[in-house]
Amino acid sequence: MSDAVVARKVSKQITSGSEPLTILDGVDLKVAAGESLAIVGASGSGKTTLLSLLAGLDLPSSGEIALAGQTLNGMNEDARAALRAGRVGFVFQSFQLLAGFTALENVMLPAELAGRADASDRARAALEQVGLGKRLTHYPYQLSGGEQQRVAIARAFAGEPKILFADEPTGNLDTATGARIIDLLFELNRGSSATLILVTHDTALAVRCQRTVTLRQGRLYE
Repeated sequence: MSDAVVARKVSKQITSGSEPLTILDGVDLKVAAGESLAIVGASGSGKTTLLSLLAGLDLPSSGEIALAGQTLNGMNEDARAALRAGRVGFVFQSFQLLAGFTALENVMLPAELAGRADASDRARAALEQVGLGKRLTHYPYQLSGGEQQRVAIARAFAGEPKILFADEPTGNLDTATGARIIDLLFELNRGSSATLILVTHDTALAVRCQRTVTLRQGRLYE
């Protein structure tokens, strides 16, 4: 089985005042195609930073990351965005919906950016899958938190990504709504055979994954 994501000796430092601050320190990780992986750890342990690096949203200070078989090191932001288009989906804790766009328009956007002629049909089908087929023309402010997160999940899956990244996908939801979102995430994941890599503090979500790794003080532990 091929690897969807590979990190080799990845470190990330930032400057805090006059002193360098190490967020990640020599992280090694391989995630197989189709695998589901939970990244857990205390607040401030570097989970979101690692997810951003694995997805090519940022570059490491040192080390190497390969996404979908291509090394990200040396790629500029446009090249990394082109690699992600059509291959990678995201679900964010804060939903990241565009306020001036309807649910349908929000879900269509990634497919449109990828140049897909069937963006509208894909978006409608994805919203039907998450139970929002009758909310296509509603704007984010007209939707509950759980509905907004379902729109975000539909948007992530509409492009039929090979790799899905999720950052605290239930973090802003109540327990019951969060449980429904977890079920939906794994149901869609199984249906598409996409690799799922998620950051979570939710034990119920982590145990649903095939594998869990823990970040402690910038280092990764199985």
